[in-house]
Amino acid sequence: MDETYIKVKGKWVYNYRAIDKFGKTLDFMLSEHRDEAAATAFFSRAIGNNGFPDRVVIDKCGANLARLQNMNCLLILNGWFWLIEVLQVKYLNNIIEQDHRFIKKLTRQMKGFKSFISASATLDGIEVAHMIRKRQFETSGQSAFQQFAALAG
Repeated sequence: MDETYIKVKGKWVYNYRAIDKFGKTLDFMLSEHRDEAAATAFFSRAIGNNGFPDRVVIDKCGANLARLQNMNCLLILNGWFWLIEVLQVKYLNNIIEQDHRFIKKLTRQMKGFKSFISASATLDGIEVAHMIRKRQFETSGQSAFQQFAALAG
């Protein structure tokens, strides 16, 4: 899990992203803040869509670490037998850092967005196109355009 910066109305906002160890995109979310509340919203959404992870690799961001530690406390209180292992190892985060390059390459040419809503919608489309390119969806003989049209419709 990691976040990257995107410029909206001349201010930096944060694009949270999560991938698995094979590079498959699990979830993404655009947020105006990089704090524990934003991390909570992202982790809740990602876990709701994909289930609880065994371990999470994060960077040195204190908000992400605080949220994961709070989640582990809640798991203990609810009687769960395992906890989410939190790893803050510099080089294990390289997979997602390299995956950010594709998003940054496209958004750099745009020179920022004029509204948060348009940025969110555009990034959603970019992420879905990137997921199709990484062959994350069942193709059943469809072209990338046909898959994108089916997902958009």
